[in-house]
Amino acid sequence: MTELAYTEPKPKTIAGAKYDWELVIGMEVHAQISSNAKLFSGSSTQFGAEPNSNVSFVDAAMPGMLPVINEYCVEQAVRTGLGLKAEINLFSRFDRKNYFYPDLPQGYQISQLYHPIVGEGEILVDMEPGVARKVRVERIHIEQDAGKSVHDMDPEMSFVDLNRTGIALMEIVSRPDIRGPEEAAEYVRKLRQIVRYLGTCDGNMQEGSLRADVNVSVCLPGAYEKFRETGDFSHLGTRCEIKNMNSMRFIQQAIDFEAKRQIAILEDGGEVDQETRLYDPNKGETRSMRSKEEAHDYRYFPCPDLLPLELEQAWVDEIKASLPELPDEKKARFVTEYGMTEYDAGVLTADVANAEYFEAVAKGRDGKQAANWVINELFGRLNKQGLGIGDSPISAEQLGTILDLIAKGDISGKIAKELFEIVWTEGGDPAEIVESRGMKQVTDTGAIEAAVDEVIAANPDKVAAAKDKPSMAGWFVGQVMKATGGKANPKVVNEIIRAKLGIG
Repeated sequence: MTELAYTEPKPKTIAGAKYDWELVIGMEVHAQISSNAKLFSGSSTQFGAEPNSNVSFVDAAMPGMLPVINEYCVEQAVRTGLGLKAEINLFSRFDRKNYFYPDLPQGYQISQLYHPIVGEGEILVDMEPGVARKVRVERIHIEQDAGKSVHDMDPEMSFVDLNRTGIALMEIVSRPDIRGPEEAAEYVRKLRQIVRYLGTCDGNMQEGSLRADVNVSVCLPGAYEKFRETGDFSHLGTRCEIKNMNSMRFIQQAIDFEAKRQIAILEDGGEVDQETRLYDPNKGETRSMRSKEEAHDYRYFPCPDLLPLELEQAWVDEIKASLPELPDEKKARFVTEYGMTEYDAGVLTADVANAEYFEAVAKGRDGKQAANWVINELFGRLNKQGLGIGDSPISAEQLGTILDLIAKGDISGKIAKELFEIVWTEGGDPAEIVESRGMKQVTDTGAIEAAVDEVIAANPDKVAAAKDKPSMAGWFVGQVMKATGGKANPKVVNEIIRAKLGIG
């Protein structure tokens, strides 16, 4: 497989500051594992169910109830690690993370700290054609989600919904390799794209299936390079964590505000406090939530109710063999196989369903033409009406038939767009519509020649001008197309006109 060539973008400095501060960002993305059952119980993971209806005795932490690992969730985590070109740890272990909150019935969360299931990997984050940042993934560990506290149903009381309690999450932890707000958003977008291709997370940020904690710090030029050389975090500034971000736009806005806030403190001679903050999109600012905890604050220790996970290499190899073609590989193949630009390939592979639709249209046809119709006509219309590819009124087979009619010369590009509109609004077989409605392109040279003769005879002044200015042949083509109701073959019309006028 041919790989695309990339260059690494330069870090951006912060505008409006006294010094050339640089941003350093690390991400902790929580991705809900696509599974019908929870991590340690058989309860449903259905979104939007009645409060506290998807809760087993294990989820509610009833006395004597013990967790039982969901093997499919383990498989999904391994699949994700392989998709990120990461090391799969054949030995991993669960730990208890102790903290007390009303929506955490056990008083602890079962997670992985010391021995995660997935080790180091990487993600190539596309910034623009030919420019990408390679972000290192430090680890992926599996953990159970907490419940949800509801504070807006009663002025005096809060309510607890335990439906999310015990749902399986993958926490995907990056190295602090991200250098700007746009890169952070693109990192989450690329990660979301990969897990959706893999089928390990649906990536629905509105429903909370994918959310990010963003660690932000600022440093002077050269400090980050020293950190990369030595691994010593003291070269970097004090970081603040922004919790539970579920929007690409808000991620960018929160990072931009937080960077400027920290710079203002430092340039005023102060020190940045390490803390956890929340982003308020209405005010466009972050606010303090609590001081940043460290691992020892949670009193981690091995979970006594669960044995370590010991995976067989043969099982991991089976999962690896079943992986689908991933976005980077598919994008590179589209560029080489269909001769399209890297930009167009990126648009078509952004979503696996879009890519599958395009390939169904392009099969056995001109790839560039198929890409042009899918991106400009189909995607343009879908976006205008707020529809996804799964809601398209035109199937890949119908669009492919329209392209076949163009290739055979039965219809022109102009007629094809009219046909596209008919199929979009009314449905039907494009070939039958062309026949029944008399939309077929006129290719009879005799009929076209007669129409050309009429236009030439009616416009002697234009004929004389065209002999001096050959580009005026286009005017004659337009008049003939108008006279034939747009059904004449434009190429044939142009050839006949040039021959009649004696221009090359």
